[in-house]
Amino acid sequence: MLVVKYFMLFLVLVACTLIGRFLSKKYVYRLNELEEMKNALNVFEAKIKFTYEPIPQIFQEMAENISKNISNIFINAKDKMQNQNAGIAWEEALDESNTNLTKEDKQVLKSLSKLLGQTDIEGQTSQIEITQKFLETQIKEAEEEKRKNEKLYSKLGTTIGLAIVIILA
Repeated sequence: MLVVKYFMLFLVLVACTLIGRFLSKKYVYRLNELEEMKNALNVFEAKIKFTYEPIPQIFQEMAENISKNISNIFINAKDKMQNQNAGIAWEEALDESNTNLTKEDKQVLKSLSKLLGQTDIEGQTSQIEITQKFLETQIKEAEEEKRKNEKLYSKLGTTIGLAIVIILA
């Protein structure tokens, strides 16, 4: 019976540690997604300037070359552009996305929708550049949060697990 008790306490400790690590990884994933979105916007800007392809086609090509979470935004926006304009489709795709981006991050990316598909190439590229500058600020903030909170949540999970084990032992 004592073996079962210690085994259960060990499982509690492992579970708490894993939960802490899971929570700490959200900061890493957010930073990666922001950097990937910034790179995607660089590609988007270049394609608008030099290829003159329609936005849905550009979004499809971009979605094939980036990670799953971010590519889902571009695919969803491309699909929505069949029924509505590019700006509204982009905003809805961001709202429906299942990413680690915060509301602030999404608001920054929604600023892109103001001129998307509604102005000439120069207007769209200038809006992309503005969005990229705001995104750089979000990336710096995400790096700071990651630096502060990644270790904190990882160690906090283990500490809480140990506290529970001590109390129950």
